[in-house]
Formats: sequence, structure tokens, C-alpha cells
Amino acid sequence: MLDQAVRLLAYDFVQNAIAAGVVIAIVSGVVSRFVVARNMAFAVHALAELGFTGSAGAILFGISPVVGLLAGTTVTALFIGALGVRVRERDAVVGVVMAFGLGLGVLFLTLYPRYATEAFAILFGTITGVTRGDVLLLLAIGAVTLAVLAVVYRPLTFATVDPEVAEARGVPVRTLTIVFLLIMAAAVAEAVQVVGVLLILTLLITPGATAERLTVRPGRAALLSVLIALACVIGGIFLSLVSNAPVSVFVTSLSFAIYLLARFVVGPAVLGIEGRRGALGTLTETGAQPPAGA
Repeated sequence: MLDQAVRLLAYDFVQNAIAAGVVIAIVSGVVSRFVVARNMAFAVHALAELGFTGSAGAILFGISPVVGLLAGTTVTALFIGALGVRVRERDAVVGVVMAFGLGLGVLFLTLYPRYATEAFAILFGTITGVTRGDVLLLLAIGAVTLAVLAVVYRPLTFATVDPEVAEARGVPVRTLTIVFLLIMAAAVAEAVQVVGVLLILTLLITPGATAERLTVRPGRAALLSVLIALACVIGGIFLSLVSNAPVSVFVTSLSFAIYLLARFVVGPAVLGIEGRRGALGTLTETGAQPPAGA
């Protein structure tokens, strides 16, 4: 199997798939950390569903489905951000917008005179079919997304940990929420290339949720989330190539297995060590003496 995987690396479509997978995994891993911390899993699902609507509309009018996907997620992010920022408002707004958008998607597919192969491919992911041009487009979107996230990282982290205090100190919480929704829109548009609309939660929820089980430190959690996403995407691509099964099957299976391992085996031990070190660090900083045997 290893020899077969090495031979496959000589093919352009494999190189393109791996390059696209690396970009998508890095962006998804970083964004996933905030999605989980801000309880925005439902919003991710809505962005993916409405991204599909954008793709269906783009195909109907003879435009690239990737452009339609990005447009659909962006418009949805703006709607959700403008209509509902707080958690109790956001879920209702997401549900309303998603229902309307899905209705439009069905209409676009009905009006399309032929079988919409490209639109249905977006439902399940087509990373082994990406071209060099697709890779460059993904790289450009990913670079802009990470650059914007880097600019708002500190205030966004503050607003995520304690939004009330952040707002009281003058942090533009509402604006940051809209900006993050747009970042999510770009991440969704990329992740769909791997797992498709129907399995989008795999890359934008599971890595962040797994990282939370391994550390309480935000920076370390973001790094672990990226590494987990990379392992799932690259591993999924190689397993798909040597078995001819869909990439999404292996990406979801790997991510689920890693999550279970982190939750029930590795996580409790690691978090216990981190908590102990954090407590000892606090005692040292305050000048108190740690208990005997610590």
C-alpha cells in the first residue's frame, strides 16, 4: 500500500489534491477552533447549505460553481451577521435564512435543463478532481482568510472568551462577529472541496472540538486543530486513492476516531497534567508555596 501511494505521487491530479488539501486543512483547522468556542456549528451548516444554493444558481446562469459557492456563503454570512449576533437570536435567524436559501436551491436545480453534475459533486466533495487553477484559487482565498483572521485574532479571542466584558471595554463585538462569519464563509467554500456540503461539519467542527479535549490554551488549541485537520485530510486522500472509496468517507472516519481517542483516552490525562501545571504556575506567581509532594 505504501509503494502504491508513493507511485501515485507522480500524477498531477494527486499533487493537486494534496496541495489543495493542505491549504483547506490549515484554514479549516484555524477557523474550527473559533467555531467551537463561539458555538457556531449551526451557522457552519447554514453557510454550507446556502453555498450549495449559490453553486446551483451559478450553474443555471453559466458561471463557475466555485464562484457561486463563495458568493452564496458570503451573502449568507452577511445576512446572519446583520440580523442576529447574539446566540439566542442567531440560531433562529440561521434557521430562517437556511430554509429560504434551500428553497431557492431546489428552484435553481429544477430550472436547470440538464443533470447538474457539478452541483451534486459539491454536495459530496471532489478534491481528487481539482485543477492547478483551482489550487491557486484556493491558495488565494486561504491567504486572504488567514490574513484577516491574524488581524482580528486578539480582539476576536477576547470577544469569544468573554463577550460582555469585551463589549464593555469598547471591543466592537458585533463587527467582529460579522467579520468572523465572513471568515467562516471563505473556510466553508474551501472545505466543501474536500468533504462536500453534507459533511462540512467534519472539518469545521471536529478538529476544534478535538483540540479542546487536549488543551485549554487558545494558541496551542489552534495549532492542534490545524494538525488534526491536516492528518484527516491528507490521510483521507491517500486512503481514498489506494482503495477507490470516496475521500469524505475516510476524512470523516479519521476525524471521528481521533475525537474519540482525545475525548476518552488522551484528553483526560493531558488536561489533568495541564491543570496541575497551571495551578503550580499560579502558586509560584503569587509567591505561595505548592503543597508537599507537588
